[in-house]
Amino acid sequence: MAIKADVQLDVKGLTCPMPIVKTKKAMNDLTDGQILEVQATDKGSKADLAAWAESIGHLYIGIIEEDDVLLHYIRKSGDSEVVEKKFEQTIKNEEVIDRASNGGFILDVREEAEFTFGHIEGAKSIPLGELEERLEELDKEQEIYVICRTGKRSDLAAQKLSQKGFTKVYNVLPGMGSWNSELSKEL
Repeated sequence: MAIKADVQLDVKGLTCPMPIVKTKKAMNDLTDGQILEVQATDKGSKADLAAWAESIGHLYIGIIEEDDVLLHYIRKSGDSEVVEKKFEQTIKNEEVIDRASNGGFILDVREEAEFTFGHIEGAKSIPLGELEERLEELDKEQEIYVICRTGKRSDLAAQKLSQKGFTKVYNVLPGMGSWNSELSKEL
């Protein structure tokens, strides 16, 4: 199946948040209704680009996998004044351990491989792409601290949880890329 794209964007070799950053810039240059093909190799882009497009109001058409390249197709929204939403409830990296020890829950939404190489002890791994089908593993009454490498993927996850009725959700900033405490590799 071939999808005709108006513009192609090569983000192969880049990891979160760069595929989203470059896609956002490319979408700004399109006219309403045009289709962007994003060529990526980051497996996390499967969930990231779909969630980002949904949060902005663009139409995520779908994905085609060709060998190790993921071809994402996004149609620009008819609203040329789309404003990117940021999840408002945030906490800093330094606060998350204390808050979690008082009954909170750390949810790591990075890809499984990223989690395996080092995570906060006691954190639960649910990659962003699996979040929707694994919501029953989370308690709506518990504070949930969502973390990723940069804060972008966790922002999208926090928005999704909030839309599903979770009210005690916080995006941890700036994320694992700036984590200065000990990491666990136990699964």
